Amino acid sequence: MNGRLKLVFFARVREDLGTNAEEIALPTGVGTVAALRAHLAARGGAWGATLAQGKAIRVAVNQEMAQPTTPVKPGDEVAFFPPVTGG
Repeated sequence: MNGRLKLVFFARVREDLGTNAEEIALPTGVGTVAALRAHLAARGGAWGATLAQGKAIRVAVNQEMAQPTTPVKPGDEVAFFPPVTGG
């Protein structure tokens, strides 16, 4: 996976985007979770609506909860999912 990221989508995010995973080349200038999310939202359509800034979406990098400032690098797995509510 040299130079590439694995993206994984769960629950409502998967349903909204119509895919459960994809692999992309790490875009130039994208080095954080926030930058990656903005890059994907810029695709428009369901991507823009689902990943828009301010939407409640959780992100994990390599299966660890991530913040907007968490770095992303080639070879990482980045998961997007809705917040989990307890009950």
